[in-house]
Amino acid sequence: MTLLEGLRSSPVLLVACATILGLLIGSFLNVVILRLPRMMEQAWKREAREALELPPLDEARVTLAHPPSCCPQCGAPIKPWHNVPVLSWLALRGRCASCGTRISLQYPLVELAAGLLAAACAWRFGYGPQLAAALLLSWTLLALAVIDLRTQLLPDDLTLPLLWLGLLLAFVPVFADLRAAVAGAMAGYLALWSIYWLFKLTTGKEGMGYGDFKLLGALGAWLGWQALPAIVLLSSVVGAAVGVALIVARRHGREVPIPFGPYLAAAGWLVLMFGDALNHLYLRAVMA
Repeated sequence: MTLLEGLRSSPVLLVACATILGLLIGSFLNVVILRLPRMMEQAWKREAREALELPPLDEARVTLAHPPSCCPQCGAPIKPWHNVPVLSWLALRGRCASCGTRISLQYPLVELAAGLLAAACAWRFGYGPQLAAALLLSWTLLALAVIDLRTQLLPDDLTLPLLWLGLLLAFVPVFADLRAAVAGAMAGYLALWSIYWLFKLTTGKEGMGYGDFKLLGALGAWLGWQALPAIVLLSSVVGAAVGVALIVARRHGREVPIPFGPYLAAAGWLVLMFGDALNHLYLRAVMA
């Protein structure tokens, strides 16, 4: 029996392999999460200096592949055996092997989350094109959520390809047909765009960023317009509850912005996994 035949016939083997793949992808996602905002910042600086006709900065350009991973404190390169997902962090007790500086808990948490998301997708969709698409969507949503938490940015380098890929997959279709995907992309973007301008005209303040519009548009492209009410309701309720809790706990002031992207990403993933059940509950609540 070949590996592909085993993956088709054994759900347990499929989940196990998906989990291992997810852990490995999680290690790469940590690179994306840390470096993509730095790459964006460097690009903004270059564009600003070109517009102002200033000489370029003498600064090494950061990419996803360069420079090689190293300890930010002592500069020691990360050896391959120190880069095994989750296990290396546990073996090193969360510290650099060279200087003993603490290694952020983000690294194993992202790796573990990517593995668990992959396992859940494998169990839900089984072997096939839906699984491949669900894995890609889940890992991208994870990266976007953590980047937004860290920087309050939702990079176009992730949201726009996600939107276009969702529309392309609708030609198959994988999750939503083309009509539902196009309507979902348009409705998702315009819904938050309208709320943004209504809030801004009413209060003079910006309630969210354009990245949120693009992310909801991408989710609409992947899952269809039918998924949008549940996504918006889930993300809004959870986001409001967390925001109120943080204010009550005095960990955030009322004027401190709270990123909305993580709630959209989490709601989108839940609808991907349990869309029919969530839509049924939503309709029952509306009709009650």
